Amino acid sequence: MKKISALIKVLNGGIEFYQEGVEKIKEANLKALFGQMIEEKQEAVASLQGFAVAEQGHTETQNDFGVEIRSMYTKLLGNFTSDMAHTYIEQLEEVEDKVLQSIDDALEVKQPTRCATELRRIRTRMQQCHDQMKWFKTESEKRRLSPALSRTS
Repeated sequence: MKKISALIKVLNGGIEFYQEGVEKIKEANLKALFGQMIEEKQEAVASLQGFAVAEQGHTETQNDFGVEIRSMYTKLLGNFTSDMAHTYIEQLEEVEDKVLQSIDDALEVKQPTRCATELRRIRTRMQQCHDQMKWFKTESEKRRLSPALSRTS
């Protein structure tokens, strides 16, 4: 079971997905947030690569297929929605869920002490990323519902 390599693939997929979001959305605050998420994931990948080499004999450069599918789905949805930012926020929050689950999966198997310590450190940072995206998702949903709620009043 190559849990560290699988985690790096999820992180790599997240990095690409966030980079795509930066290119597609217009909101400066979201571009800054997405940039922060990219940096956090790049740092995590860099700190895990040594463990991936120990696990599989080489660095991991590929992306997780599930994250790639989510990215394609978002592009498709973008053709039918006027709120591209909400679409990206919604899908990227799901990617954050997958990152946390991948870290938890890696922590479920016996890891060398240094690796387990690093995974726990990364999990704390990724939980913060997740919480930020969850907050933005909730706020985006409120904003989208706000006009509908005022029409029913």
